Amino acid sequence: MVGTMKANRVVAGLIGPLLACSVFLLKAQPNEDTATRSVQGIVSDVGGNAVAGAIVQLKDTKSLQIRSYRTGADGAYHFAGLSTNTEYELEARHEDATSAKKTLSVFNTRKAVTVNLKLNK
Repeated sequence: MVGTMKANRVVAGLIGPLLACSVFLLKAQPNEDTATRSVQGIVSDVGGNAVAGAIVQLKDTKSLQIRSYRTGADGAYHFAGLSTNTEYELEARHEDATSAKKTLSVFNTRKAVTVNLKLNK
């Protein structure tokens, strides 16, 4: 009986720290949304200079919905919350210059994708 009580205390003494470690490990895992991704990049002119005020359009090729972003002084744009199951087309415009269309493919599995756009004039 005394041996059993000792064994119970040892087990009870181990359970607390084990539970605390398991709770810590569960909380330490990132809460990542596997169904979304983002795309960002820089719009530049033919000389490689960032273009402020360019309009970047992101077209959902399934729904044909278009989202727009106006670049700041650094020429940067960013779209978040994009479906991993949808292809998107990206294009930039500024005054009379446009970029080539680029596709964000469903086969690109990265969560954060960089697509830089270069204007043709």
